[in-house]
Amino acid sequence: MRRTTFPNKVLPYLLLAPQIAITLVFFFWPAGQALWQSLYREDPWGLSSVFVGLDNFTRVLGDPNYLHSLQVTATFSAATAVLALAAGLLFAVMVDGIARGKRIYQTLLIWPYAVAPAVAGMLWLFLFSPAMGTFGILLRRAGVAWDPLLDGTQAFLLVTVAAAWKQVSYNFIFFLAGLQAIPKSLHEAAAIDGAGPLRRFWTIAFPLLSPVSFYLLVVNIVYAFFDTFGVIHAVTGGGPAKATETLVYKVFNDGYVGLDLGASSAQSVILMAIVIALTAVQFRYVEKKVHYA
Repeated sequence: MRRTTFPNKVLPYLLLAPQIAITLVFFFWPAGQALWQSLYREDPWGLSSVFVGLDNFTRVLGDPNYLHSLQVTATFSAATAVLALAAGLLFAVMVDGIARGKRIYQTLLIWPYAVAPAVAGMLWLFLFSPAMGTFGILLRRAGVAWDPLLDGTQAFLLVTVAAAWKQVSYNFIFFLAGLQAIPKSLHEAAAIDGAGPLRRFWTIAFPLLSPVSFYLLVVNIVYAFFDTFGVIHAVTGGGPAKATETLVYKVFNDGYVGLDLGASSAQSVILMAIVIALTAVQFRYVEKKVHYA
């Protein structure tokens, strides 16, 4: 294995400088500012602040609404990740088995990833609107009392499906690339031994996809925690009755709407700690079942 060398010792640092600058400006600086603000209590206009130490954290963790948002987030993240991963894997397997027109299906399945989260949320809201949505009207005609704007369970189901639909394309791309990287000779040998398509998938393809699956699991959990804000804001606004108010949306509600900057900053610090802990647990325990070729 050849080792890469640079004739100029300063060149590697110059190449890394843009990425380091972006990380410092858009991650470490906001994270440090949130940590700093979480220790203070500010007035709504930001004219004065008082150091309160960990009082904001104590107040947040003792709030029943925050504990409810934590429960909603855990359920929502798990459901979104499982649904998006399962759908992405299913579509990848189906497209990988197509002989003609594969490029057309790939293009059609990749398109949803280009849709902004807020636009994706509005799309599903229009489709399932009880007043004018095509599927909403069909559900009502079928005898289902469909109204996600008033029913918390239906609202939670709608934002989960919308958020998962937005992420399916991303999972599809990586699963399809993983399937195409598996040598065809392995499938041919198993077929000669009498293994059917389903058995070949579970004994050959699925185990070899474990590195891709592990990566996508981490990405989908982070996506469900942070990047679904636009979907929830467009579809339900955290309602009805806080049924879809996740942790990241509660940070917005308390900080931007309620102007409680100290508590909002404390919530963002707690959310960051939760995601870091979940990622560490996944790398510590889930990665043990990953088989790298």
